[in-house]
Amino acid sequence: MTSGIQTQGGALEGIPIDVVIMAAGKGTRMKSRLPKVLHPLAGRTLLRHVLDTAQALQARQAVVITGHGAIEVEAACAMDSVATGQLAINFVRQEPQLGTGHAVQQAVPVLADDGVVVVLSGDVPLTQADTLFHLIKACAGKSLALLTLEMPDPSGYGRIVRSGAAAGGAVQAIVEHKDATAAQRDITEIYSGIMAVPAAQLKLWLARLDNQNAQSEFYLTDIVKFAVADGVRVVAHKIDDALQVAGVNSPVQLAQLERAYQLQQAHRWMEEGVRLADPARFDVRGDLLCARDVSIDVNCVFEGQVNLGEGVSIGANCVIANAVIEAGAVIHPFTHIDGEKLGVTVGSGALIGPFARLRPGARLGADVHIGNFVEVKNSTLARGAKANHLAYLGDAIVGERVNFGAGSITANYDGANKHRTEIEADVHVGSNCVLVAPVTIGAGGTVGGGSTITKSTPAGALSVARGKQVSIANWSRPQKLPKA
Repeated sequence: MTSGIQTQGGALEGIPIDVVIMAAGKGTRMKSRLPKVLHPLAGRTLLRHVLDTAQALQARQAVVITGHGAIEVEAACAMDSVATGQLAINFVRQEPQLGTGHAVQQAVPVLADDGVVVVLSGDVPLTQADTLFHLIKACAGKSLALLTLEMPDPSGYGRIVRSGAAAGGAVQAIVEHKDATAAQRDITEIYSGIMAVPAAQLKLWLARLDNQNAQSEFYLTDIVKFAVADGVRVVAHKIDDALQVAGVNSPVQLAQLERAYQLQQAHRWMEEGVRLADPARFDVRGDLLCARDVSIDVNCVFEGQVNLGEGVSIGANCVIANAVIEAGAVIHPFTHIDGEKLGVTVGSGALIGPFARLRPGARLGADVHIGNFVEVKNSTLARGAKANHLAYLGDAIVGERVNFGAGSITANYDGANKHRTEIEADVHVGSNCVLVAPVTIGAGGTVGGGSTITKSTPAGALSVARGKQVSIANWSRPQKLPKA
């Protein structure tokens, strides 16, 4: 199906968008075996951020140009294609790498003439779709549109050369830093590496590229002078947000971009009413949703899909992934919640931690208490159930108001298969008990401390299963033998 994009004025309605992503570079300065575009930022690879942007543009396809680490990059894209929904992804190889123009030349065979091509870089992750909407509208299917930025220190970037002295003069060319004259290097308007261009004209201009320059490379930026020569209007959409066009070439730059992005997210949430103890110590590595009056202490990390209900309080140093935490719940410090694919649900008013661990499939009802050094996996706890100290609940169904004692566990694994334990309402399990699944503890029953329960128990019963206590009077401990 052909996808089109509607800008605010409808100027491109029905014109398909093809996104070309340059992802062939080696990334030598990253000093890593991992291809540069696969390094993570905010929980997603750099390239995944760009693919998400292409999806937001309703692009007909994303053409990913690979080279260094092509097999790894293409495999990662194939996995990402599931997450990016209906976006079609095609791969072309650039081997060897002979410049940006040479890279885009490899995409020509898979680009139809009827669309607008948006050129992005796989190591520039934070360009906003809204910005690209305006760029595409400036292109309007007939102009060459460049995304530009004023930079106090433009070193290393291509300069936008305009006609006449006026800053608003028509764009005549982009001059790469290494090829620029002293006067051109004083220009502070730079080319971001992002453009929108009619596909049919792009193909003609790519065919005219040469490598007669200081780098002996085929520069994509040379198509600007071809457009000018052909009488095609070249327009610049200038923005003032450097974060949107910041690339990653080293671990230092990656860390700087991570912190800038996280601070941006923190400010956005605070504007929505979330109370952050310190916005500089807040990390979202997925999708976070917050209702009113949420408070988050320092050094908390949110991964995957996390939904925090009204009035939820998150203590310091918590890691929370793939979880729904309902209204009024309190997550005490140093709690680790990771729902993975099954998810975790924490009911309203529940108290979790400190130092608790909730694993995939944990379903906690309202007012449940999970205390320090308690682990819950693939288990359901009904309203008011408590496991306050040093306990393990795995593959269990726990009824209302159950009290599960310190040091007690459900022994759910027999070495080959997992089995379920059911603890019915109002049961009291004493300290240091082992419930060997499959087993059911009847409603209102009590399990005496130190018991190992291997058979189901009736409702209301006291069940004790342990060795009889024996005391030997005047017993002497063994003594160490004297050294020879």
